[in-house]
Amino acid sequence: MPRLKKKLIVVGDKLLVRPEAGEERTHAGLYLPAGAVAARQAQGGWVVSVGPGVPVFNPSDYVEAGWDEEGKPPVYVPMQAQEGDYVLFLQKAAVEITFEKKQYLIVPNHAVLVLVREDWEAESSDWDAGDTH
Repeated sequence: MPRLKKKLIVVGDKLLVRPEAGEERTHAGLYLPAGAVAARQAQGGWVVSVGPGVPVFNPSDYVEAGWDEEGKPPVYVPMQAQEGDYVLFLQKAAVEITFEKKQYLIVPNHAVLVLVREDWEAESSDWDAGDTH
């Protein structure tokens, strides 16, 4: 008999984060001040999943459809964070959970201080578009 597979679905403007152990310097290269580490004000981790964002209410969607009828599907203000980003957030706002024997944090978007995203940089070339040689 096939086994049901569970998955976490992040809702609203929340992030699912795999936490990093509190250190003075994060693996992403951010330095935390001693006060932030000692008081555990800031914590870092990697974004595993992102919610759809904040739903935006558009009254005209409901007026056209009628209040008793089902309106259009919700529209969301998208999140800046993406899966794989390193996030530094206010530790007090996070909620710790365990899912399938792994520790995660659910972090509200308003608690995010900064994101670190690794993007491929285009290699600089000696060729200049204005060069006509």
